[in-house]
Amino acid sequence: MPLRLLSLSVLLLLVAAAAVVCVSMTTPLQSFRGCAVREFSFVAQKPGCKGLHITTEACWGRCHTWERPIIEPPYIHRHHRVCTYSRIRHMTARLPGCLPNVSPLYHYPMALQCHCTFCSMEDTECQTF
Repeated sequence: MPLRLLSLSVLLLLVAAAAVVCVSMTTPLQSFRGCAVREFSFVAQKPGCKGLHITTEACWGRCHTWERPIIEPPYIHRHHRVCTYSRIRHMTARLPGCLPNVSPLYHYPMALQCHCTFCSMEDTECQTF
């Protein structure tokens, strides 16, 4: 009898593990946790040129973050990370319909690898509330 109970327990654990794998593989983007490279489309624009639709790779995701109140200044301990580039390739596109005195070249990054880290104003748009 104990062997049969053990076999049943192992079977239930395997079924539960398979269910967890299936859920994680079918997780929609809205509930994705982490930082990853993802296809991204935008319209490249600059004054004196027409826009150009570009599809590239960009960083996308949600990183672990928290805040904790403390008694002494600054009265809060923060741990905020953002999903941003760790490796990029510099890309250049040629915009159409530019005026004669305007360069048609448009430069943008293409993500090769992303990670969660502190927000740096040098290469990321950081917003504070």
